[in-house]
Amino acid sequence: MSDQPHIFMDVSRLLSRARNPIPTGIDRVEYEYARYLLEHEAHRLTFVAFHPVGVIASVNNSAVRDFLDVMGPVWDGDAGLRARLPRMAQRLTQTVLLSAWTMPVYREQSVYLLVSHHHLTRPHAIEQFLSRHGSLFVPMVHDLIPIEFPEYARPGEPERHARRMAAVARLAAGVIVPARAVARSLAPYLQGRPAERHVHAVPHGLHLHLSGQGSGTLRLPRDGRPYFVCLGTIEPRKNHLLLLNLWRRMVEETGARGPRLILVGRRGWENENVLDMLERCPALQGNVLEYNDLSDPEVVTLLRESAGLLFPSFAEGFGLPLAEALVLGVPVICSDIPVFYEVAGCNAVYLDPTDGPAWRAAIEKRLEQERDAGTHAERSMRLNLFDWSRQVAEGIKMVDRTAAFFHGQGLHGR
Repeated sequence: MSDQPHIFMDVSRLLSRARNPIPTGIDRVEYEYARYLLEHEAHRLTFVAFHPVGVIASVNNSAVRDFLDVMGPVWDGDAGLRARLPRMAQRLTQTVLLSAWTMPVYREQSVYLLVSHHHLTRPHAIEQFLSRHGSLFVPMVHDLIPIEFPEYARPGEPERHARRMAAVARLAAGVIVPARAVARSLAPYLQGRPAERHVHAVPHGLHLHLSGQGSGTLRLPRDGRPYFVCLGTIEPRKNHLLLLNLWRRMVEETGARGPRLILVGRRGWENENVLDMLERCPALQGNVLEYNDLSDPEVVTLLRESAGLLFPSFAEGFGLPLAEALVLGVPVICSDIPVFYEVAGCNAVYLDPTDGPAWRAAIEKRLEQERDAGTHAERSMRLNLFDWSRQVAEGIKMVDRTAAFFHGQGLHGR
């Protein structure tokens, strides 16, 4: 349609993450938006990226497609392709400087779409791009956790995130968020700003491979013991200590007759207490297992064969593990925080993340249900939930509606 704006989609985060074979949630969001636009909106798409010298300019769409064609299989466990990604990302980043001089000024309606928080602390580069091309700015804000819960953030991160939100408030025409809970957190920053009336909650989709186990790093003891999964970076906000203390007590009381706990995720920051327990607590050895580098298919295999997902986090912007469990039909015990109710509705058991006895009771009840139903009972998968194509399409509709409003008012980018 002629009235649709041109979309400048930023892929800076994907280029910066080329050396990481395991994606984060935000990595996956940027990948899926880029993929969708290539497949469905290529006629009005230009990929752009940020160069560390402080400029944003175009990168070749075909080269980005080739990059994504390698990145996807790497994330799915193809170790043989890993070495190619950093070289491809370096070449793409180098072309940004050249295109900064040669990229023509875009003179039609356009939107600059940034679905990560990458370079929001460099607002001058964003403002220059908007001003040059007359574009509207639509970013995605994933959460405000570093500001709301500074005790769980790395040193300096609350201040950096406050600068990001200040840039969003000053420059954005509209904002995509993954949940209404994030929209409520963002609202005070947007009061009186152009984007205040154009904040749209679009839940993330999921990327689930259901057919196989992947590259083979998943090695579980085959002794028939049931297990629970806790999925997420090992950091204080995820509340692993609650589970580790519960497991120590259960092992001391029941020995090897109880369930195992499997932690899946990278080791994060300020987690010394958790690591001390994992490495030095005798009761946890062999009863709590840790996996730091599982591919997406391996995580799916692990979840599907588990007794349930345990998610005692203190704060989340969305909660991808919760959505994954819902789609796979895996039972969930999670924190009673607003965003989890928004994602799971009545399909989870909600508990105070500080109430250890309640968590133990819920875990024991889940084990009883598992025994009554039979080991690895067949579970129904709700594959219609959190479909990436549908979710990205909703995000792009929001972009188009925002652009139509501002262009209808005769307002353009900076």
